[in-house]
Amino acid sequence: MVVSRPLDRQQGRNDTITNPVTIAEVLSKSTKSYDRDEKFSAYRTISTFQEYLLIDQYKIHVEQYSKTDSHQWIFTEYDDAESLIALSSIPFKIRLADLYENLEFEP
Repeated sequence: MVVSRPLDRQQGRNDTITNPVTIAEVLSKSTKSYDRDEKFSAYRTISTFQEYLLIDQYKIHVEQYSKTDSHQWIFTEYDDAESLIALSSIPFKIRLADLYENLEFEP
């Protein structure tokens, strides 16, 4: 998660940030549908939220959702290790090969 300063926390909680700019989720088999659907829908209600990355842990594959305007999102999909992911919400770029460095996938 990338957050603007100062951190805004949900009242009465120390473990819930309410002003994320970018959120990245590592997908598991049991939660990937929830992360793409219900969780993403809930995140979109956060006014500061601008970008969502879904990172597959079983193969080289990343889904990027970037907010362009109110209620408008651009979807970009990456599955080539040499692809470069450039975030639109903050000045940051990374190659998929670097993101998945030292990981070995099951056949």
